Amino acid sequence: MPTDTTTATETAAPKGTPAADGNPLYLVDGSGFIFRAYHALPPLSRPDGTPVNAVLGFSNMLLKLLADLKAQAVAVVFDSKRENFRSEIYADYKAHRPEPPEDLRPQFALIREAVDAFNLPCLELEGYEADDLIATYARQARALGRPVTIVSSDKDLMQLVGDGIRMLDPMKNKYIGPDEVFEKFGVTPDKVVDVQALAGDSVDNVPGVPGIGVKTAAQLITEYGSLEALLERAGEIKQAGRREKLQTNAELARISKKLVQLEENAPVPTPVEELVVREPDHRKLVEWLKLQGFRSIVHKVEAELAKDGALADGAAPTPAGAPAPDRTDAVRAAFNARNFTPAAPRADGVPVPSPDSTEYELVQTVEQLQAWVDKAMEAGIVAVDTETDSLHAMRAKLVGLSLSVEPGKACYVPVAHKKPDAGPSGGLDFGGDGGLLPGQIPLADVVRVLSPMLAHPGVLKVGHNIKYDLTVFNRHGMAVAPVDDTMLMSYVLEGGAHGHGLKELGQLYCGHTSITYDDVTGTGRNRISFDKVPLDKACAYAAEDADVTLRLYRYLKPRLVRERQVTLYETIERPLPAIIARMEQEGVLVDRAVLRDMSRDFAERLVHIEADVHKLANRSFNVGSPKQLGEILFDELKLPGGKKSSKTGAYSTDVTVLEALAEQGHPIAQRVLDWRQLTKLKVTYTDALAEEINPETGRVHTHFALAATNTGRLSSSDPNVQNIPIRTEEGRKIRAAFVAPEGHKLLSVDYSQIELRLVADMAGIDALKEAFQNGIDVHAATAAQVFGVPVDKVDSDLRRKAKTINFGIIYGISGFGLSQRLGIPQVEATLYIKKYLERFWQLGQYMEQTKEFARQHGFVCTQFGRRCTIQGIRDGKGPQRAFAERQAINAPIQGTAADIIKRAMIRLPDALAAAKLDAKMLLQVHDELLFEVPDAQVEETAALVKRVMEGAATLGVPLEAEAGWGHSWAAAH
Repeated sequence: MPTDTTTATETAAPKGTPAADGNPLYLVDGSGFIFRAYHALPPLSRPDGTPVNAVLGFSNMLLKLLADLKAQAVAVVFDSKRENFRSEIYADYKAHRPEPPEDLRPQFALIREAVDAFNLPCLELEGYEADDLIATYARQARALGRPVTIVSSDKDLMQLVGDGIRMLDPMKNKYIGPDEVFEKFGVTPDKVVDVQALAGDSVDNVPGVPGIGVKTAAQLITEYGSLEALLERAGEIKQAGRREKLQTNAELARISKKLVQLEENAPVPTPVEELVVREPDHRKLVEWLKLQGFRSIVHKVEAELAKDGALADGAAPTPAGAPAPDRTDAVRAAFNARNFTPAAPRADGVPVPSPDSTEYELVQTVEQLQAWVDKAMEAGIVAVDTETDSLHAMRAKLVGLSLSVEPGKACYVPVAHKKPDAGPSGGLDFGGDGGLLPGQIPLADVVRVLSPMLAHPGVLKVGHNIKYDLTVFNRHGMAVAPVDDTMLMSYVLEGGAHGHGLKELGQLYCGHTSITYDDVTGTGRNRISFDKVPLDKACAYAAEDADVTLRLYRYLKPRLVRERQVTLYETIERPLPAIIARMEQEGVLVDRAVLRDMSRDFAERLVHIEADVHKLANRSFNVGSPKQLGEILFDELKLPGGKKSSKTGAYSTDVTVLEALAEQGHPIAQRVLDWRQLTKLKVTYTDALAEEINPETGRVHTHFALAATNTGRLSSSDPNVQNIPIRTEEGRKIRAAFVAPEGHKLLSVDYSQIELRLVADMAGIDALKEAFQNGIDVHAATAAQVFGVPVDKVDSDLRRKAKTINFGIIYGISGFGLSQRLGIPQVEATLYIKKYLERFWQLGQYMEQTKEFARQHGFVCTQFGRRCTIQGIRDGKGPQRAFAERQAINAPIQGTAADIIKRAMIRLPDALAAAKLDAKMLLQVHDELLFEVPDAQVEETAALVKRVMEGAATLGVPLEAEAGWGHSWAAAH
């Protein structure tokens, strides 16, 4: 078979509208990008402590603009100040916008310094917004026949798109043209202002017409042609409510249009012809970069300029009157995204190995495949990735796989691509044509050639979310070890700072926009499964994934050492994929009959509850409709507390509203809550669980996500076994459907009060530590301390209150929250919290120290060194900041608990094997592990699992695990 080699440049051009010919002008929305850069990157500080995360993000955007787009005409435009001519039109315009976060304020001036250091035009105009200057310059450039690119994703600028003007979203590396504007607003760019005038803008406090959103506004403007025509003909509208809104608020709509319409004739501070890229003062640039602490960037710039002689000692000065030598290309080369992109979380950055071009080979013969296997054996490392026909690994059929042994070179091995008219695939297939495309290696041959290398201990297999690939390979008869996982490396280094998908990290670290799944399979009704993708397109997509994975490995693995995260990665995260993959493959048996009976019971009870609700409402209505329910509660029954949404015009009937009404003694609210809870259980579990049973195994195989939470906890989906409610009788019944096969029991072992034990240990609360060390009832001990009574005099009510306070404090509960939980006045609840913190003063000290650490660093740490990012800890808004502070207090506790149970999970397989016990670990639900155990081994297994879990960490208080077993999960817990 002929060999098909695909070559692609490493850094793809932005996707979208092509540029017009001519001398393009790039107008950068500086003010808009500052905030995007600030929120996109975790907190960073330069050596003197000045925050620089937004500065770094902004600088990278400028550098990419200069390097990738070869821009010759650029201007960076900023807002002058909040007050401008729009405030005279509408006094409340942007009036409710909060002050910038405290750590962003000093960066405004630094970002202007960055623009100056790169010698780019920096523009602002008093009395006008940046958008007005951009609009003015864009129109002036078009009058000269020049194309314009507005570097921004701000929706307010989309009214300018068209006639040689486009936008570029620098975060997504995507152009925005008329099609993208229509997709967002439902109208062409020339109608955007009219739609915005109707819909308003809560961010800028543009009033619009209350109750009319973007979708409705687009429909109206499309039908009537313009805002003015609509307002003049509003009386023709059939919908009475809509007609009244438009007639009543016509003047507000006209004012809103003046607010959103950009001024295209502002007095420009610099002529458009002078907005050009000029060579920077290289020494000034280097000194500025050094001041920010961007050390690796400095080294790169100095190396490039030294080649050009710009920084050489004794370099000949430029003769008087002669033009300065243009070394702008040297600066561009230093920052070319194909060669260098600094790591977002590090102010100094580190070069990422990225070749200028790629060579991707389509492997169609056994000989070609063997050659790649030989390369991997020689290199001792290979990046691997599988392509399948399903996101669920236990149902996925292998369609192909990719390998890479050095950056820029990768291959794709197709095994099950089908002809376009072939039917759907199903199950594993080691033989037969099945409508397969020609030019593919039989799966049996792929297994035979690959297996020795995949299992070889001397070859490291690197994957991104390798757990998925391990399951796919295993189901196709291929064992894989040892492995490394770039997703987990990124997760350890940057936790909740951003997502950890391969495409996102490729963009973040390599400056590379990867081919997306949608690019090769299409979207919506036109989407095809991956096994129908043509081989050349599949090769470009899949080989790129292996290539990017290997480059990420070469960048992230050394960072683990530099940032002292090796132990966390090697001892907790790296061993997990193989263990979790085995758990997912085992699955858990579910009794269909139990589910069927529960569904029937729930359905009958829902009918009765609905009848009760209708009786209390004095009429029938759709209980599941929030709008109808709100009208019943607040318009017809006249219950207190009704609040309408400014966006929808409907009453809020969320759980907090209903719970408040129920506590006030309104039975209809409680019955609606009962109806909602039972409906959720029926739809989410008793009905849906049966659909999740794998037809090949007869079991449910949940998917555990390893890098989805900020604290290190695993999360579960398809189905989500971690969200099954266990505090209500109905919720506990769901676990009765999870059963053991004949001759086995389900064994549940969970940590007892682990988070409270960790609070006592981490905060150094002597009284609580003593209670745990002596085996005293900690809630009774707390009640004695807080309420001033002897332990033996603590009754059930005081113990209940102490228990609520103990666990509430961990989550930063407020006086109001505690009052709601205990059903007591808020003043009394606040007093309880005050007494608690006075008695356990070490906890208050720990909380304040933890919040301060989070404010300084942007993250907190577990006892095992895991960094948990705390977004919004410096937010100027009180509620957001308070929420972040609660996160900061809880994350080290919850994260340490997650680390501990992971350590136990890693030790258990070897411990069980050494004891010759046949238990299978099936599920992890926060602090609990579930096993399937032969009847004869239950007690021995329970003792061993308890011993391993209790020995997973050494604390200042003892860890305790409790075990139970039975035929079902409900009976075991």
